[in-house]
Amino acid sequence: IHPSVQEALVEGRPVVALESTIITHGMAYPQNLSMAREVEEIVTTNGAVPATVGILRGRIHVGLRDEELEFLASSKNVLKVSRRDLPFVLSQGLSGGTTVSGTMIAAHRAGIPVFVTGGIGGVHRGGESTLDVSADLTELGRTPVAVVSAGVKSILDIGRTLEYLETQGVCVAAFGESREFPAFFSRQSGFQAPYHVRNEEEAAELIGSALGLGLSSGVLIAVPCPQENAASGQVIEEAIQQSLSEARSKGITGKELTPFMLQKLNELTDGKSLDSNLALIQNNAKVGSCIAVALSKLQRARRKGNLPRRKHATPPQPVVIGGTNVDFIAKAQNPVILGGGQTNAGRVRRTFGGVGRNLADGLSRLGQTPLFLSAVGKDEHSESILQYCHHMDMSAVLQLEKKSTATYCAVITGTGELSVGLGDMDIHQQITERYVSQFKENLCQAPLVCIDGNVPLSTIEYICQLAGEHQLAVCYEPTDVNKASKPFLSDSWKALTYISPNLQELRAINRTLGNPLPAGIEYSE
Repeated sequence: IHPSVQEALVEGRPVVALESTIITHGMAYPQNLSMAREVEEIVTTNGAVPATVGILRGRIHVGLRDEELEFLASSKNVLKVSRRDLPFVLSQGLSGGTTVSGTMIAAHRAGIPVFVTGGIGGVHRGGESTLDVSADLTELGRTPVAVVSAGVKSILDIGRTLEYLETQGVCVAAFGESREFPAFFSRQSGFQAPYHVRNEEEAAELIGSALGLGLSSGVLIAVPCPQENAASGQVIEEAIQQSLSEARSKGITGKELTPFMLQKLNELTDGKSLDSNLALIQNNAKVGSCIAVALSKLQRARRKGNLPRRKHATPPQPVVIGGTNVDFIAKAQNPVILGGGQTNAGRVRRTFGGVGRNLADGLSRLGQTPLFLSAVGKDEHSESILQYCHHMDMSAVLQLEKKSTATYCAVITGTGELSVGLGDMDIHQQITERYVSQFKENLCQAPLVCIDGNVPLSTIEYICQLAGEHQLAVCYEPTDVNKASKPFLSDSWKALTYISPNLQELRAINRTLGNPLPAGIEYSE
């Protein structure tokens, strides 16, 4: 999985899968390459991350670099890869373009729910005799991915294709104001879709409903070709009949038939079918991206709405109170960092931290799922954190307008020494006694309360007071040497059950209590 795709998936941002057979077998080079680049650009422009799927030297790739796109577009001997072909192609280390079926499998494995293509395969004309039925149809019946296409390629038997989709349990909906099922190059096929969705929000609701039911089947969203680019149905039909006749005379069948037909149609219509093909692919990319964005928003809203509150949970759950941070770790390549405004080569990575969040994360992974009390801003960082912490109970975390989520940046030398650390932690002061006291019932029933040194002193004192009154087990994580002593400034610390300081923090606590430093550790590291 390409890093940009992986990052988007982790953060819950919309991703759109794209097939590669259209690159390898649908158009000639270099037009196929420019088309692939344009489609990816359209996806990006409309707020999603493109993930073109292809097979390179025996490995499935979800998201291709530009040189990989060019390799597939310019190679002569790459294969057309559907479900049945995957084991052989991978085992032999071959390369190929993935069909609708092959792309759906990869998209589903990667966790991408929306896939855009030109048109799906179907029942070939005469299929009642030849049994030539595209694996795209059975894939739609067994793989839960939403496919956005301009219906079924008009060279196929559209009526029988719709019947076969019904048999496979595939929900089919036309996109727009009409139930007319589009026929790839043409807006009309003479057949009605079972349903229609008027816009991307309705399409997202439909897809979200299918995913929420846990059905193993996919959804087909059929988008008509733009009016100004649609080809005449009669002209296309005449060209199809001529192409089919020639294919039969040449004995062309199976997976070679569709590429032959599309190329022949382009010749017979003086390029009009190719123009329509390009226009509908671009339109599908736009519509599919908007659907993916709407679906992503819907899923985020449902995640927030469905997060369980632990108020009435049985048995009572732990409570963790503390900071949530986005950490940026910049590590230089060289052992010495150059000053004077120079750029130092290195790597920068983002992680999600905050002492309280780390504690809540650890408890959640141990199956305890604590109620987590913290504060974040309403910004791009908070969206990423909430997605990353989907396995935690974040329902009580404050999301504050006009506040910044806490961030920390550490600059580290090539040898691992911290050169400088910068923190924007002001939002931790919003974890107030007033906010925390709203959860007094949870706190008084909790088998364990964890609190870190990021929160204000008054909040720590409130927790220690509750602990004394209700015999609560409280764990205090000092966080750093400047915050470690907060409970020890008064008798609050006597209500603590556990603390977890490092040596420097323990020395600071010892000094605050006025105790002499034990002999033998003055110079310990």
